[in-house]
Amino acid sequence: MNLSYQITEGIRISAQPFFLADQSQPTDQHFVFAYHIRIENQGEAAARLRWRHWFIHDPASGDQEVEGEGVVGQQPTLEPGGVYEYESFCVLGGPAGHMQGHFEFVRSDGSAFRAAIPRFALRIHSA
Repeated sequence: MNLSYQITEGIRISAQPFFLADQSQPTDQHFVFAYHIRIENQGEAAARLRWRHWFIHDPASGDQEVEGEGVVGQQPTLEPGGVYEYESFCVLGGPAGHMQGHFEFVRSDGSAFRAAIPRFALRIHSA
């Protein structure tokens, strides 16, 4: 499977997408992709995930940006060495696209930073 990762200020973010054929309807231009996100705090200070910002590139239906507090209803705090994982999904109007973005974190000392979410491909077949 396609696995992408990036490290920003001690936060390692990995993304792995999956095509959900059983939930997709290609004849209706409805392609569902899930993605697994793993966030690891490889730094020396605790950090709380406060905000997400996604850019979804969908050549068939148009690009969109999605942002909001936390992820899947949570704002997890990652202690040094801590890991947080979740899965979510998006729907595209065609068989291929990509996603990327960033998470905003606040450290225990109050300083804030953005951790990049690596670009990852959404496509029916791995190339």
